[in-house]
Amino acid sequence: MPRAKNSSLTTPDLVLLSLLAEKPMHGYQANAELERRQVRDWAGISRPQVYYSIDKLARTRLIRACEDGGPAEGPQRRVFQTTQRGRDALADALERDDWATERDRPPFLTWMALSWQARPGVFARQIRRRREFLERELAREKKTIEAVRTEVGHDFHEAVWMLALVIEQFRTELRWLRKVEREAKKRAPARHPQHTMR
Repeated sequence: MPRAKNSSLTTPDLVLLSLLAEKPMHGYQANAELERRQVRDWAGISRPQVYYSIDKLARTRLIRACEDGGPAEGPQRRVFQTTQRGRDALADALERDDWATERDRPPFLTWMALSWQARPGVFARQIRRRREFLERELAREKKTIEAVRTEVGHDFHEAVWMLALVIEQFRTELRWLRKVEREAKKRAPARHPQHTMR
């Protein structure tokens, strides 16, 4: 994943800086909000990483503890908000070229490249498994985008655009998988293997 300019800010750090810039909250609230927004689908941030990032961002003064009007409930219930320094660090990180120029390396493509070594029947089974998984995910994302549209009230929002892209990617891969399933019986080794590993 892309990192911030000073290379010490990870993607979870940046997600937390953005979330706490919206509204002050404690770690438990941040985790609940990340779960509600299904952030883990696109950011890969675990529950423990949230607490690690909060501690790190507080030490570097990119977030600060603030008063929430309620009684203190221990260090994990301290409410934090993003500082101006944190907003600047986030804005700097979002200017990096690598956000727009890196390529994903989906595990399924690695499996596809190695699949010629699989036992008989595994290729067809894994293709079917992938198709079924994507069909379930597509149905889930269609429900999610409708819920997001209801929440934001329009289509011109980054969450709607992100989900629309994911839906299109799933649809594209499903079309490709159906093609692979049709063509699988014609599968054959490379005719000129000396040229395949350049």
